Amino acid sequence: MLLAIDIGNTTIGLAVMTPKGVVRSVSVIDTNSKAEKIKTVVAGILKHDRIAKAVICSVVPQACTRLENILKKRVPVFVIGRDILVPIKNGYKYPKQVGQDRLVGAFAAMKIYGPPLIVVDLGTATTFDVVSPKGEYLGGAIVPGLRLSAESLFLKTALLPRTEIKPPRHIIGKTTQESIQSGLFYGYGSLCRGLIDLLNQKLKTSCQVVMTGGYARLMKGFVSPKMCKVDENLVFKGIYFCSSG
Repeated sequence: MLLAIDIGNTTIGLAVMTPKGVVRSVSVIDTNSKAEKIKTVVAGILKHDRIAKAVICSVVPQACTRLENILKKRVPVFVIGRDILVPIKNGYKYPKQVGQDRLVGAFAAMKIYGPPLIVVDLGTATTFDVVSPKGEYLGGAIVPGLRLSAESLFLKTALLPRTEIKPPRHIIGKTTQESIQSGLFYGYGSLCRGLIDLLNQKLKTSCQVVMTGGYARLMKGFVSPKMCKVDENLVFKGIYFCSSG
């Protein structure tokens, strides 16, 4: 078994994967969890599954180091970007600036769905990553994520409440919470649809869209169902592809 680990700014996902790349189980903990919590989760996984190695994809260096130190006492550990390179041509002006999760997601989508592609990852940040018809990573766009925007409204204003992110009853909100929900849901939905349209215009083609991340299912309705796939395990699959050569 492979333990594929995706360390994001908000959460850490630990997926046990079969030798054929099937996600068998996923555990999720907060990125800022204390070492004892991480040790408990890791011990539980290693107790019930025969893990041959662990492969980490991380955008949080400190969390990566902490988790690697815990794991390497039990299993061989490899880190994407350091020990394993994502086998996709990187068209970024400064290639090292691209988050490894973005490259891994783009590579996985290309392998599974084929280019050209737009990968939309709706996590702490909302990222749009473009894979050319030739299978090259071109770059993309980054905006604050849904939860980050909602929390900013709550923390940076005097009267706006913390609000659950979900589809509102009406596009014209009748309460402050409904108004915020409408702005987040329809605003981000329109942002997704609009940016995808602009990227397609730039590429002069209609790209397959692959959505992943915590809010993928919430936003998928803003893109044509014929052109949009939701794959919540995309990064885990990319880690598997990268680690299996």
